[in-house]
Amino acid sequence: MLSEKLTNALSDQVNWELYSSYLYLSMSSYAEDKGFKGVANWLFVQAKEEMAHAIHMYQHILERGAVPRLAAIKAPEESFDSLMDVFEKVYAHELKVTERINNIATLALQENDHACYQFIMWYVNEQVEEEDNDTDILARLELIGDNKGHLVNLDNEMAARVYVNPFPTDAKLVG
Repeated sequence: MLSEKLTNALSDQVNWELYSSYLYLSMSSYAEDKGFKGVANWLFVQAKEEMAHAIHMYQHILERGAVPRLAAIKAPEESFDSLMDVFEKVYAHELKVTERINNIATLALQENDHACYQFIMWYVNEQVEEEDNDTDILARLELIGDNKGHLVNLDNEMAARVYVNPFPTDAKLVG
């Protein structure tokens, strides 16, 4: 059974993942409104992935004999200055996620809960990938600058992203 501290930390992270999904949906709406359908798709896929993370964590809490504690989800930011602004905020957000996930991993070790530690390590590794993707996009946007042709190319590339259930062996998660 999960300790009270880990139950609270994981429940808080479930709510943070739900907020993350809201944030990426908001950013997707911005990109769609500005005509960047590929970027909108990339962010929409990201929103679905964050929702899957929330459900996965929620299920882990239940499987460990605890009850998830859901809270109100605050409204996400809705206005952005540019695609660069969006992805700077994506990166800043993912840095916060990394900090939160690392704190849960530390707590799991302190609580001597190896099952929770093993569970959360998937997310530790996922965050390395998230930060790498975000810094790559930011570097490309910086190189592109205001070149509309290159922005169109980047948008077209981002349109190719498809949602892949990160937990395909978990039959409870719907892709």
